[in-house]
Amino acid sequence: MDYNSDFKFDLCVGQLEEKELGNLLSNKTIEVKTDLRAIKTGNVFIEYYSRNKPSGISTSQADYYCIVFNESFHFIKTSVLKSRCRKYIGTNRDVLGGDNQTSKGILLPIKELL
Repeated sequence: MDYNSDFKFDLCVGQLEEKELGNLLSNKTIEVKTDLRAIKTGNVFIEYYSRNKPSGISTSQADYYCIVFNESFHFIKTSVLKSRCRKYIGTNRDVLGGDNQTSKGILLPIKELL
C-alpha cells in the first residue's frame, strides 16, 4: 500500500479495512482462548486432549480461533491452526498442561501464530 499523509485518504483506507474485517467475521464462529503465559514463554498452548478424551482444537467446530495475549487479539482460521500444530504431535512441544496437568496440547511458537 502506498503511503499518503492525507487524512481523508487514510480514513477511506481504514474504513475499507473495517468493512473487510466485518465481512470476514460475519456469520462465523470464533473460539476465544486467553494465554496468560504466552509472552513470557514465547509460545501459546493449544489444547487437543483433556481428561482422557479429545478436546480443544480436536473437537472445535469454530471457523476461527482468537488467541488473546498481551492485550491483543490474534485471529487464525481453525484449519490453519490445526495444520501448524499437527507437525508438533509427538515432539517435545507436545506437552501436558492445563488444570492439574490433565490436558495435552501443543506449545506453538507465537511467531507461527502471527
